[in-house]
Amino acid sequence: MPMIELTAPAGALTEAGRKSVQRDLATLLLKWEGAPDNAFFRSVAWTYLHELPEGAQTTAEDDAPRFRVDVRVPEGVLSDRRKAGLVREATALVLEAAGLAESDAMRVWVLIHEQPEGTWGAGGQVVDFTELRAAAQAAKSADA
Repeated sequence: MPMIELTAPAGALTEAGRKSVQRDLATLLLKWEGAPDNAFFRSVAWTYLHELPEGAQTTAEDDAPRFRVDVRVPEGVLSDRRKAGLVREATALVLEAAGLAESDAMRVWVLIHEQPEGTWGAGGQVVDFTELRAAAQAAKSADA
């Protein structure tokens, strides 16, 4: 049940990037989580795009657009290798969606928040990540 939020200044994304970045980020997150590519897991990979009004984001140096990618995943689902891959590819995805170059990578920060077991609820109940992990493994085995 991953969740990903992109915060960006309004107008900082290209038209094409704005249309695709949320689904692209969700797909990327599922990939790095190792979740099966099926309707259930795609339906629970939520994304949000928060566009800030003009002047709502700046640094002490300049007003060039900056982007924050907040990722929430179950605790322990991402190894250090998976975190590094997610950060690298999410940064590239956001840069592409904004029409920026790799040299602008420091404008994109990716923050990974791990949710401990028992701290995520959906459908009126606490979600058991171990059950989700087992369901994911079963789905992968069925696809193999």
